[in-house]
Amino acid sequence: MSVAYVDTSALVAIAFGEEGAEDLARRLDDYSRLVSSNLLEAELRAACAREGRSVPEDLLSRIGWILTERPLSAEMKIALDRGYLRGAALWHVATALYAAPEPEAISFITLDESQARVARALNFQD
Repeated sequence: MSVAYVDTSALVAIAFGEEGAEDLARRLDDYSRLVSSNLLEAELRAACAREGRSVPEDLLSRIGWILTERPLSAEMKIALDRGYLRGAALWHVATALYAAPEPEAISFITLDESQARVARALNFQD
């Protein structure tokens, strides 16, 4: 089973038809399971509302939500030890670490360069 943690930036790119969105959508189709923090839904819905775009409900329905049962302080510290991230980006990386204590076992899909750099430093697959 191939699993990918998906950051909001990827779904926004698809929803807005940004350059490379079709390739990104096909790439997501290659995974048997997509997961993310439920923060993704709030970020995606807000971005779509701001821009007057339709929410890609089909993509949202494919996401398995990672709901944490405790603060992610330890995961945030680990991520920040690899590089600075802003709040939401940090939350996504910390959530991915919570879900996959062995990061090399899953992919981390993002278009945010800082987030991608930290995810690679943590050994998530691209």
